[in-house]
Amino acid sequence: MPMTKGSMSTSMKFIRSGIAAGSFALLFASGCQLPSADSADEKPITIGTSSVLAGLDPAGVYDAGSWAVFTNIYQNLLTFEPGSPTPTPDAAESCAFTSAALTTYRCELRDGLTFSNGNPLTAKAVKHSFERILRIRDPLGPGPLFTNLLSVDARGSLVTFRLAAADATWPSKIATGAGAIVDPAEFPADRLREEKSASGSGPYVIASYTAGKSITLKPNTGYDGAVTKRGVAVEVHYFETAQNVEEAWNARTVDIAYAGLPAATLAGIDPSDADVRLSTGDSAEAHYLVLNMRSPRNPLGHAETRRALASLIDRGHLASEVFEHTVTPLYSLVPQGVVGHSTAFFDRYPEADTAHAAQRLRSAGVATPVRIRLGHQAGVAAVEARVLKEQLEKGGLFRVEPAEERDFTTYQKRCLKGEFDVHLYQWIPDFPDADTFVQPLVGTGNVLGNGYTSAEVDHAIRDTQRFTDRSRAIQRFRAVQDTVAKDAPLIPVWHRQRQVVTRSSVLGGHLLAEDAIWRLWELRRLQGL
Repeated sequence: MPMTKGSMSTSMKFIRSGIAAGSFALLFASGCQLPSADSADEKPITIGTSSVLAGLDPAGVYDAGSWAVFTNIYQNLLTFEPGSPTPTPDAAESCAFTSAALTTYRCELRDGLTFSNGNPLTAKAVKHSFERILRIRDPLGPGPLFTNLLSVDARGSLVTFRLAAADATWPSKIATGAGAIVDPAEFPADRLREEKSASGSGPYVIASYTAGKSITLKPNTGYDGAVTKRGVAVEVHYFETAQNVEEAWNARTVDIAYAGLPAATLAGIDPSDADVRLSTGDSAEAHYLVLNMRSPRNPLGHAETRRALASLIDRGHLASEVFEHTVTPLYSLVPQGVVGHSTAFFDRYPEADTAHAAQRLRSAGVATPVRIRLGHQAGVAAVEARVLKEQLEKGGLFRVEPAEERDFTTYQKRCLKGEFDVHLYQWIPDFPDADTFVQPLVGTGNVLGNGYTSAEVDHAIRDTQRFTDRSRAIQRFRAVQDTVAKDAPLIPVWHRQRQVVTRSSVLGGHLLAEDAIWRLWELRRLQGL
């Protein structure tokens, strides 16, 4: 995420999402403030973020900023409760596999569901929502999550998914933004919706939207699903860099800073200051270098060149000097804290070892310096790219040309077109399982589009998906990570937990840090602040 050097005028109170409720209980025990009553004319709670909303069509985007909004304006068959790895019914009354083979999954819809425009939400609408993702196959869309889906059947209130192979993670996948249910009357079956508006059936409706700038959401009075409380109006402001988010925070024009404050600001937090709170979730955001290996003629098409590159990175230096110790070095595809994590790159490659990298290149007959183009975004990514350039150019083995792209969607498209030999890539998990770091990133047809495919990896992925007891898949996940470390289609660099900063006058911000679900309906203001 974007970051600049700097400091804050105020410091912050730490709150782990798992203990935040106790902190709030103490606040209420003082008898000083109470949550404000619902009011139609109450000023919206404002969020500032550099995690942009790339679009409103679930078939055309696969990014955290968009899915954060989707979880509020659209409804899924299933959703996740805070802290639970098991999806629970939302638009569905119930869902289950119909056999031990794990290839047929059936859901029964709630009665009387409607979209915010008044149109009925039916099983046919669910079928339409999934089929258009497969039909459109937008390169920026979530199609790679559904590579195992053969067909969707809608009969009465029943929706039946038929899968090509067993997949115990299917319930989790349809609980993500990819499973958002859209109105067939608004979303064409064979193309993306171009309008900057949309009707959904989630807890919120769109009151206003200016692309790239802001979106205002208000509670959906017709919502019927898993969320049992009515939220308040929320206004999200989008900024290009972390510096812009910090400026808005210091100017007090936002109540919440989500995914955007500079690392130096976060590192300078004073836990004793009660003016603001910093909540840290359990979800691990991972950061990688993605290597373009579409053709052997590419500079990184040769495996030994990629392995040499992996031997030159100094993750500890990046974590300390660029990110002020707010991130942790990452040595495998699956981050620490996720069941199935390993240290495959640590086991296979030395850290920042120029001699080792030179020996690999010499043994493969690769002429040096190898010239590569490094793609990155603005802000903190530009700082990181400069440091990586210095690391990779040590010993004269590589010559790195940084290439910056400020617009997020354009950056995605350029990466997929193969305009960069290597590019910075951040991944936020879709659901709490190692599969979300494996199948979408290194399975055949993955979202990276870097040309990597491995029959060995695909076979191991299918094996992991056979087990409803996920602990039985651990060894297979580690086998995938060993193969990925050997092939080096990407290089893990660092990971961190999601962090959200809120004013002391706002409650519920800790739940925005919990997982992939943006629970805006949990936000409340305190009276008198």
